[in-house]
Amino acid sequence: MHTVSDAVVVGAGPNGLAAAIALARAGIAVLVREAQPEIGGGARTQELTLPGFQHDVCAAVHPLGAASPFFRTLPLAQHGLEWIQPPAALAHPFDDGTAAVLERSTADTGETLGRDARAYRKLMDPLVRHWDTLLEDVLAPQHFPRHPLAMAGFARGALRSAAALAGSRFLEQRARALVCGSAAHSALPLNRLPSAAFGLVLAIAGHAVGWPIARGGSQSLVRALAAHLAELGGRIETGVPVTSADELADARALLLDLTPRQALRVVGPRLSGRYRRRLERYRYGPAVFKMDWALSAPIPWRAPECARAATVHVGGTADEIDGALQALWRGEHAERPFVILAQPSLFDDTRAPAGRHTAWAYCHVPLGSSVDMTTRIEAQIERFAPGFRELILARNIMGPAALERHNPNLVGGDIAGGSVTLRQVLFRPVPRRVPYATPDPAIFLCSSSTPPGPGVHGMCGFHAARAALRRRFSG
Repeated sequence: MHTVSDAVVVGAGPNGLAAAIALARAGIAVLVREAQPEIGGGARTQELTLPGFQHDVCAAVHPLGAASPFFRTLPLAQHGLEWIQPPAALAHPFDDGTAAVLERSTADTGETLGRDARAYRKLMDPLVRHWDTLLEDVLAPQHFPRHPLAMAGFARGALRSAAALAGSRFLEQRARALVCGSAAHSALPLNRLPSAAFGLVLAIAGHAVGWPIARGGSQSLVRALAAHLAELGGRIETGVPVTSADELADARALLLDLTPRQALRVVGPRLSGRYRRRLERYRYGPAVFKMDWALSAPIPWRAPECARAATVHVGGTADEIDGALQALWRGEHAERPFVILAQPSLFDDTRAPAGRHTAWAYCHVPLGSSVDMTTRIEAQIERFAPGFRELILARNIMGPAALERHNPNLVGGDIAGGSVTLRQVLFRPVPRRVPYATPDPAIFLCSSSTPPGPGVHGMCGFHAARAALRRRFSG
């Protein structure tokens, strides 16, 4: 083993913990410094409304967490992580009282898509078959694909806008809405690249590994990661913000689970002027307005299929979803926003007192918005679940400013670590052969502002740790 100061990771979110574990597994003594009093970053669970109601503060549903090539190598189940798989991954209700449902089987999904059942299977089946090899390339930094044939099949659909993909493949709104709703997680207008790629990855994951939740809340995942790190000899200190790299001058490697703005505050003076200016130009994307509810009963969806999924996309047709996203990129607030909703207590009885329930939802808003979207979000849910408002016992509201106060990495309320425009997906945070490395040979970036980008999968931290091992510890 090396000395205690061999490597310091700043930030104890999933990526920071993944980086620390990857280093510790290589025999490097690791210290994680976290500014907040508890670990987790965007994966924390708290009583936000009433006593006994456990709410995920940010991330709630984890298709990429369950699929993560790195997490799957770790003994997280031994440290208390249990994935709960709802019967269906996703439901998408419509005004006629029916819903399209993303089932684990593409055939069962097709049964909810009318005339587009066959077209959906033709699109998805080859991609689902190659999921494991495909994911290895999708969640890696820019490189020549290890599995070129699988990636070529994916690229035929992914290198299009979601609107073009859905419009060319499907005859009816049901399948278009299902695919475009998944693409809308990117917050990109549906006519822009790489919106189709986001939609396809999430849809394929739904068939291959599901869209699970963690029993007890997302905090269970980070607690399991922290427990495994401790098992490997790594240490975590909470409530200790790092304001300057000088505080950690003895470390041979410094890994920052921070977005560019926070990284510049900590290590800016140690970076070259050109690289620093590039980080200063890094673009943050739209923000979110997030709500949690304590409920007296389950959400009364008009479409009963919605009760089979932990995740519900509330937004109507693909055209309506795109209208909300187009308004967002004009700096406007949609009257009918696209709402991503989770209802974990239907499947996890640890989330609420007996007979009671929780719900979690957000919509996208312009970066730094101060507009209260409560009425609009609840109206959208009421539209598909009449009587929803009557069940509300308490609500917690977190606009962009509140989210950033909770976690400074959520700059202006951006939960994706930066805009996911095509350029910033390919070259985040700046164009560089090793995107995690900086001009200072001891400093590395490992947040979601690096490839492969947003999602609770830990791969940004894993790849950054590998870069640090090659550069700082290979001799």
